[in-house]
Amino acid sequence: MTVDGFFRLEATMKLPMPRGPITDQLLFELRAAPHPFTIKSAHSADSAIGDEDLQLALFACYELHYQSFDGVDDEWEWYLSLLALREKLEERLAQKLAPVPLRPHVSAASVPQELKQLVATADSGPPLSGFLHKTASLEQFREFVMHRSIYHLKEADPHTWGIPRLYGPAKAALVEIQADEYGGGRAERMHSELFRTTMCALELDDSYGAYLDQVPAVTLAISNVMSMFGLHRRYRGALLGHLAAFEMTSSLPNFKYSEGLRRLGGGARARRFYDEHVQADAVHEQIAVHDMCGSFADAHPNLAGDILYGADCALTLDRMFAEHVMNCWTKGVTSLREEYPEAGPR
Repeated sequence: MTVDGFFRLEATMKLPMPRGPITDQLLFELRAAPHPFTIKSAHSADSAIGDEDLQLALFACYELHYQSFDGVDDEWEWYLSLLALREKLEERLAQKLAPVPLRPHVSAASVPQELKQLVATADSGPPLSGFLHKTASLEQFREFVMHRSIYHLKEADPHTWGIPRLYGPAKAALVEIQADEYGGGRAERMHSELFRTTMCALELDDSYGAYLDQVPAVTLAISNVMSMFGLHRRYRGALLGHLAAFEMTSSLPNFKYSEGLRRLGGGARARRFYDEHVQADAVHEQIAVHDMCGSFADAHPNLAGDILYGADCALTLDRMFAEHVMNCWTKGVTSLREEYPEAGPR
C-alpha cells in the first residue's frame, strides 16, 4: 500500500476473470502475442448497461489505452482485430444508452443555462450520498470506495483525451480544470493519490484495479462511457458535457462523503480527497459551464446538443449506480459481485 512520501511503481493490473463468452475469448486472446481473431458473439439479450460480459469486454479494450494489464503486449492497443471488436461493443452501448435522450437542436447561446436546468431537474435516484453521510456502516462505506476505485485511481485521465481536440478558450478551460485534478504538478496532491490515501485509511487494497473482479457492470459502465467519449473525436462535445455534469454535481455529495467518513472515525488525511472536491469543484463548475462548454458551443454550434447529451449520460449513469447500490443495501446484501466463476479449460 501507499506509504507517506512513496508511490506505487507498478500501475498495471492482472487480467480479470471472464463474465461470459465475449470476455472468455477476449481475455484468452490477450494472453498471446497480437494476432487476428474474431469473437463469435458480441451480443446478448441483457441491457447494455447491466450486461456484465459487454461492460467488462469494453473495459478491457479501453484499459489498453491506459495502464494496460500484466503480461499483455502493448501492440494490442491498436491491433485491428481488437479495434473491430471494440467498435461492435461501442455501437451496442451507444444504441442502448436509453433513457438518455439525443438533443439535436440546441442553440449555442442556451447551453450554459440548459446545463444548469438539466442538473437542477435531473432524477438523482435514491439518496446515496445522504445514506453514506448519516447511516452507512463502515463496511458499506468501504464497499462504496471499492466501487469508486475503478475510476478514481485514474481520475481525470478519460477527460484529458479531449485536450488535443480543442482550441482557444474551451481548451484553456479544460486544461485549467485538469491541472487541478493532477495536483498542480505535485504528485502527492493528484486526486488519484489522495484517493489512495482514503483507501489505505479504510484498510483497502490501493493497487490499481484491485477490485475489478468485484464491481458490477453498472460501475464499469461509468468508466466505459467516459473512455468512449474521450477516445473518439466525434464525441468531444459529449465529453465536455459529461465533465461539466460531474463538476456541477460534485461539491455537496463530497461534503456528505467527508462527513460520513468523519462519523465513522476517518481522520483529516482520510477525508482530504472528498474535502478537496468540495472546494475545487465549486470553482470548476463555473469554468466548466461557461468557459469550457459555453465557449465550445459558440465555436461549434452544431455540437451544442452533444454537450447536453454527455451531461445526460453522466447524470443517468450516476442515478443507475445509486439505484443499484441502495437497492442492494436495502435488501441487506452487498452491492458487489459475490461470485465470479473462473473460466473453463481452453
